[in-house]
Amino acid sequence: MGNYLGRLYRTDLAIRVSKGTVPVWENGRADRKRELTKYSSSRWAGAITRAAEDQYQLGMRGLTAYCDTLTTNIRQLEKRLAVPVGTVDAAKTRGYRTPAEHRAKTLRLRHQEAALVTASARLSLGSPAIAVGGGQLWGARQNLAAAGLTRGQWRARWDAARMFLTADGESGAPWGNQTIRVETDGTLVIKVPTGLTDMMGAKLRLSVPVGFELRGAEWADRAAQNQAIRYDITFDADKERWYLNASWSYQDAAVIPPVTALQGGRIIGVDLNADHLTAGIVDASGNPVGTPAIIPLLVAGLSASTRDGHLRQAITTLLDHAEAAGAAAIAIEDLNFVDARTTGRETMGRGHRGKKFRRTVAGIPTGAFRDRLTAMAANRGIWIIAVDPAYTSRWGEQHWAKPLQKRTSSPTVTRHQAAAVAIGRRAHGHSITRRKDGVRSQQRMTAPTPPADAMVKPVNTRAPSGTVTGLPRRPLPRPTG
Repeated sequence: MGNYLGRLYRTDLAIRVSKGTVPVWENGRADRKRELTKYSSSRWAGAITRAAEDQYQLGMRGLTAYCDTLTTNIRQLEKRLAVPVGTVDAAKTRGYRTPAEHRAKTLRLRHQEAALVTASARLSLGSPAIAVGGGQLWGARQNLAAAGLTRGQWRARWDAARMFLTADGESGAPWGNQTIRVETDGTLVIKVPTGLTDMMGAKLRLSVPVGFELRGAEWADRAAQNQAIRYDITFDADKERWYLNASWSYQDAAVIPPVTALQGGRIIGVDLNADHLTAGIVDASGNPVGTPAIIPLLVAGLSASTRDGHLRQAITTLLDHAEAAGAAAIAIEDLNFVDARTTGRETMGRGHRGKKFRRTVAGIPTGAFRDRLTAMAANRGIWIIAVDPAYTSRWGEQHWAKPLQKRTSSPTVTRHQAAAVAIGRRAHGHSITRRKDGVRSQQRMTAPTPPADAMVKPVNTRAPSGTVTGLPRRPLPRPTG
């Protein structure tokens, strides 16, 4: 069934790509759905055409971003190539160091210009390149030895990735879906496409019940109330296992509380890094509570689905930490590396060090983290506060690393833990910096000594009797005898 519907989906996607960029009323979805209904059903045809349209729009967004990246690279290359080798112009644009590097960058400029011409032509025609099954897996077919796969293993993965078993939910339908549904007792029922009814019958019913470990109670409530539930069935060729995923949407929050209301309680400041999250609790007075927690987030070199799973797990741990601390909000930096990733290698360092830095920047999932955290926190009733990311790491390390070190038993307090406290303080409306310890104006001091960095002024002969200018006013001891 997955292979059969997959062929229908790829055919419909090819037809949609051939139409190019057209208005919604001219993309022919109604005619395509009517034609697909002959071979499947009206609901299967609706799911296929909707998925094809979403995939086409995703491909166009990717092609547009690719053209923008090429344009930025070409502009930066031309700017640096115009400066003589080993010099800096009046605008502080640095030329390349050696003639060999200058020539290599010239060749790269020609390559980027040719790629931009090709990509721009595809963009103008509205014809993105889409590999159903994944471009990475398709590239592995060209070199199976490097991918560590045999031809049979690759074919099994490829066929599994090109299946289509997705059914959108429908409010009011029995158990929230009439195409793929799971009844309250765990029975999975699938509507068989028209082209396979002679072999499978009208419906396919699994004898083994299925269940959901995550949010099973919430799913059962929605299914009992006939609210819309979408189902996706996938097959893992390596593990030889079938997976059933259920998903649904929530209504937007009716009332968003003001920031001042959230600042009256505890806030979790979160510092996002390439391999971990750092979460620090800050109370309403701006004081850190305990030691900021470190949540691992290792996503480098992982596939998109696995990376998303690790990200969800880290966010779940973060939300559990916020609930345990009694925090009503989580503060994150309003940070995005889209511009930095677009500029590329020409403005983010050179050589091995620059490449390492670019990989680090590319490995920080800022956009995915922000979107996932917002959605998952809304389900827990936790709000998100975005703060300015300026100097949070630098000032956090300068002003909060030592105070945190004094109150914890850990050997070292990292700058990321201090940055989490700085983010939490900024969300509360407090300043990140701290006043230096020492004498305060109009405060009693137990010892009549100035701070170490204070400058003691000479004695003023016009000062009142019994006081010394430059020191706290305190009566001098009376002479005895």
